[in-house]
Amino acid sequence: MKLLYLLLILLGFNLSAQNNKDLNVIVITTDGFRWQEVFNGLDSAIAKQKRFHHGDSAQIVSNYWAKKVEDRRAKLLPFFWKTIAEKGQLHGNRTKGSWVNVSNPFWFSYPGYSELLTGQVDPNVNSNDYKPNPNTNFFEYLNAQATYKGKVAAFGAWDAFDRILNEKRAKFPVVSGFDRYENLNKDPYLELISKMQNESFKVFGEVEAQDVFTHYQALTYLKSKKPKALYISYGETDEFAHEGHYGRYLNAAHQFDAWVAQIWDFVEKDPQYKDNTILLITTDHGRGDKVKSEWTSHGQKIQDSHEIWFALLGKNIENLGEISENEQIFQKDLIHLIAEKMNVKFKSVQVKP
Repeated sequence: MKLLYLLLILLGFNLSAQNNKDLNVIVITTDGFRWQEVFNGLDSAIAKQKRFHHGDSAQIVSNYWAKKVEDRRAKLLPFFWKTIAEKGQLHGNRTKGSWVNVSNPFWFSYPGYSELLTGQVDPNVNSNDYKPNPNTNFFEYLNAQATYKGKVAAFGAWDAFDRILNEKRAKFPVVSGFDRYENLNKDPYLELISKMQNESFKVFGEVEAQDVFTHYQALTYLKSKKPKALYISYGETDEFAHEGHYGRYLNAAHQFDAWVAQIWDFVEKDPQYKDNTILLITTDHGRGDKVKSEWTSHGQKIQDSHEIWFALLGKNIENLGEISENEQIFQKDLIHLIAEKMNVKFKSVQVKP
């Protein structure tokens, strides 16, 4: 009887491990969104300054202010605090001892995304204009596995993701900036989105598209192509912060929250994804805070901009809510955490061109 019981336990473990290898994964980032707003909501010290509220302080207060921290953050990010906090995990509230930092020494975008997606730090990746990434990434690894082959895709508002994910070498679609993909545009809805995107006013110039187009490209692809591994990156939180427009920064974060909710709503209703998907949400870097005027910037000379946050939801994710225990987690750890939850072994390697 004991032998039979042990056999059943081992069989159950093996079945679980095999099932975990077939999990779907969605990683979502929003550029340069501070942990301070994630956990505290609107920062009144920033909002009250005329140069940051641009004469619109009443609207900012009406939309996002509340006396209690719990109410403020829920007004800004309702999905985070009504769904993720109840069913998943939120890490990075440093006031409660949860520390999440980047490991790279640069504290800006390309190095941050590279650290996140490759799970390690390459000190040579030191510029936003860096060449195609020589380091293999997690999605590239998945695309080389039989279970995920041809079922991996990435969408990013910033055109640098073609280089960050090294699309040519990785051999999965990376739709970034104003890319046009003939294969994708065979879908009339995706073709329309692409046409609207390319013919719209380019708010952020030629290198970055508006998030609304990136979102609906990614969501349409998710619904129609059913990828098993998907990466989506939004950029407007960073763009509006650099402009010093706090109201637009908060609006972009609020809209981001709504889009994540929309994605998760589909995941929860679709047979392929329901109860079989892991969701990781995070950012590439932080921003200034100790010197409030520096909230618009980041980089080595800006205090606090190495401080980040992340959220987890879905299959194999314990319901821990907001983490209030002392912990130190680094950006490079996150993709390995996801790999562990998926029961896959990933290690980035450097490939010479």
